[in-house]
Amino acid sequence: MNLGFLSRIEKGRPWIRVKIAASLDGKTALPNGESQWITSDAARLDGHRWRMKADAVMTGIGTVLTDDPQLTVRLPEVVRQPIRIVVDSHLKTPLDAKVLAQGTVWLFAANASPLRIDALKEKGAEVFAAINDTGRVDLEGMMRILCEREINEVHVEAGATLSGALMEAGLVDELLLYMAPCCLGRGRDMLGIRELPSLDDRIALDIREVTQVGGDLRIVARVLDRNRKG
Repeated sequence: MNLGFLSRIEKGRPWIRVKIAASLDGKTALPNGESQWITSDAARLDGHRWRMKADAVMTGIGTVLTDDPQLTVRLPEVVRQPIRIVVDSHLKTPLDAKVLAQGTVWLFAANASPLRIDALKEKGAEVFAAINDTGRVDLEGMMRILCEREINEVHVEAGATLSGALMEAGLVDELLLYMAPCCLGRGRDMLGIRELPSLDDRIALDIREVTQVGGDLRIVARVLDRNRKG
């Protein structure tokens, strides 16, 4: 079953999977941002296999500025590289960012100068305008554009801000969690979700798989309909 194709037909948007690597107490990094590496080599290799399944890999500008990722699939059996997508409201992506070095890159912006747009286009990026009433990238509008471009499946590897925003907007279908056998104490959370007024407002998940990968646990969970509570 092609979940992405069905999602485009039924929901008018791609299937969205959010990948998170975290400690067992749910932290993705120390307070200072140090995060390399929480999970094992085996878990990171497995994550590349999930990247390879997707039509596109998405991240936010915070991750680009902090980690300068390539977002490519680094496996010998890869046949095609997924499209790289950066959600970047003000087009702060550096012109020498690794994500611009090769392949197809799409940038989704809200407010940016024409000069900045032209400079990034010269680096080979395609820039899309999608703005909401708060002056940030319109996530639902972005999904409609991806649907029109026949993107079936998006693999998100981003920080808590973008991952949380997608979750709050009801745009996440699946979580791919790699939980390392350690505790970090105070640190950065997995999802930047607002404080909930009550447990009735929690986002219910359906655990579909729990597998040991190296020394880590891989958990695959589907997001349930918001009208259903766990």
